[in-house]
Amino acid sequence: MLSLISTLGGLLISGLPKLLEFFQNKADQAHELKLAQIQTERELQLAAAGFAAQQRMEEIRTEQVAMETDARMTEAALAHDQKIMDKASRWVVNYTGTVRPTVTYLFVFELIAINAFMAWYIWNHPNLITSIDDIVKYSDLIFSESELSMLGSIIGFWFGSRQWGKK
Repeated sequence: MLSLISTLGGLLISGLPKLLEFFQNKADQAHELKLAQIQTERELQLAAAGFAAQQRMEEIRTEQVAMETDARMTEAALAHDQKIMDKASRWVVNYTGTVRPTVTYLFVFELIAINAFMAWYIWNHPNLITSIDDIVKYSDLIFSESELSMLGSIIGFWFGSRQWGKK
């Protein structure tokens, strides 16, 4: 039951970024609406005073400065990243995109190794098994509920995130 819940939890958690993005978009839209209302009020006041053309020129200049600043900041960040990657070894550059999958691989390989050792040990010590209840007890030991719940949440996260990405 715990593994089922953790798998479902992994699926839901993989969708958390989309949910947070939805709320962020709602907040951004509300903020933009408020700014548009304030700007409209200001334009009406300036138009009444005869400053509409001058205000529009100032807005265009401000937008140009903002776009140039954003472009420079993006270029600087990309150049900085490129400079760091140029100095790094090729395997480091390739590895930077695989950190999270590597952690998953390590966990799964560790789980397989531990379970294989436990199964090998029980197989080579047949005196440990005297009844069918012992087989169930040792299978519960090898494939414990906590292990299966962790594995289920990892698989749910990785495969669930693919589905959330498609939505």
